[in-house]
Amino acid sequence: MLQLHFREMGQGAPLVILHGLFGTLDNWQTLARRWAEAGHRVLLVDLRNHGRSPHSPDHSYDLMAEDVRGLFDQLQLGPDTTVLGHSMGGKVAMRFALDYPARLARLVVVDIAPRLSDMRHQDQILAGLNAVDFTQCANRQDADDALARHISSFGVRQFLLKNLYRQDDNTFAWRVNLPVLTAEMLNIGEEITGESPFLKPALFIRGGTSDYISSEDKLYGIPALFPNSQVETILDAGHWVHAEKPDEVFGLVQAFVGV
Repeated sequence: MLQLHFREMGQGAPLVILHGLFGTLDNWQTLARRWAEAGHRVLLVDLRNHGRSPHSPDHSYDLMAEDVRGLFDQLQLGPDTTVLGHSMGGKVAMRFALDYPARLARLVVVDIAPRLSDMRHQDQILAGLNAVDFTQCANRQDADDALARHISSFGVRQFLLKNLYRQDDNTFAWRVNLPVLTAEMLNIGEEITGESPFLKPALFIRGGTSDYISSEDKLYGIPALFPNSQVETILDAGHWVHAEKPDEVFGLVQAFVGV
């Protein structure tokens, strides 16, 4: 179990937010402020091997759920807590809810299903991140140019470049533990299963132009594990639905969680 880096804001019933693969807690900061202003105690968390949380040679959903349990213990979070996760963080949230159902009141999962993914859609991103030679990077633009040889999307490159930082010797590095994430990519795509379903309320939010939650997931995969769940679609939004349609995500979560 690792002690995770987190940021806290607001007062009220706790809302724990878990980012996705290659993300950091900063990805959710704008929405977190809104939920804090609306009456929630918001905990933004960096998952292991991401952001400012510790690096580890091991990266699995069992371990990440244990990390979250450790955070619950550290902060003495009660059973009125809501756990929200996006993408990889959504699978961590599902694993945590299935393993420790008494520790939370409800679950919010953003644009991910419990099913297996072969993670091939990450091949170009991994190629781009691993191709950046920091001995040849004098500035952020040099890193972007190296990424652009593999990743055409400006938005995706800007998202990834949020991981860029200067070390004490003034050279650049990635905050993510790239060698471990590269080696563990198939495990990051693994299916989430459970011996018993999570019976408390669960909200799944999917982007209308994203294929991370399919019609089959909606009809079978999600209800099998989360029988008291609802799936809401936000039109004209892709996988980063919270960045593309923040007002809609804010409203759905606020109505689901209440104050």
